[in-house]
Amino acid sequence: MTIIYIVLGILVLFAVWVIAAYNRFVRLVQRTKEAWADIDVQLKRRYDLIPNLVEAVKGYMTHEAGTLEKVTLARAAAMDAGSVEAKAEAENMLTGALKSLFAVSEAYPDLKANTNFLELQRELSDTENKIQAARRFYNTNVRDLNTSVESFPGNVIASTFRFEPREFFELGEIDAAARQPVAVKF
Repeated sequence: MTIIYIVLGILVLFAVWVIAAYNRFVRLVQRTKEAWADIDVQLKRRYDLIPNLVEAVKGYMTHEAGTLEKVTLARAAAMDAGSVEAKAEAENMLTGALKSLFAVSEAYPDLKANTNFLELQRELSDTENKIQAARRFYNTNVRDLNTSVESFPGNVIASTFRFEPREFFELGEIDAAARQPVAVKF
C-alpha cells in the first residue's frame, strides 16, 4: 500500500511540474506578445508623426521631392511589413530615409527655425527612444522564451505543446548607418 502512495505521489508531483512548466511557457508567450504590442504602439506613433513632418518640410524643400518621396515610400513599406524580420528591415529603410530628410533640412535655415518642424523633430526623437526601449523589452522577453524552449527539461514541454522560439527584433545588416539613431539637430 505504501508503494502505491509513493507512486501516486510521484505522479502527482510530475503532473504539477508539467502544469507549472506549461503555465510558465504561456506567461512567456503572453509577455512576448505584450512586448510586441508595445513596439507596435511606438511604431504607429512614429508613422503618425512622419506625414506631419513631411508636410512641414514640403514648403521649404521644393527641390528635394525625391527625399520626401523616399520617406513616404519607406513609411508605407514599414507599415505593411508582416514578420518581425520584415518589420526590422523596413524600419531600417525608414530610419535611413529620415536621416536623409534631416540631413537635407540642414541646408534650409528657415526650416530649422520653424517651431512646428522643431516640435516634430523633438517628438520623433522621443519616439525613437521609446521604440528602442520597447525593442529591448521585447528582445528580453524573446530571450527568456527562447532559453526556456531550448533548454532541458523545458524543451520537452515546449515540443509537446508546440511552443516555438521567436525572432528577435534587431537592426539588420542592410545598412551600417541604420544602426545609428536618427540625428535630430537644432
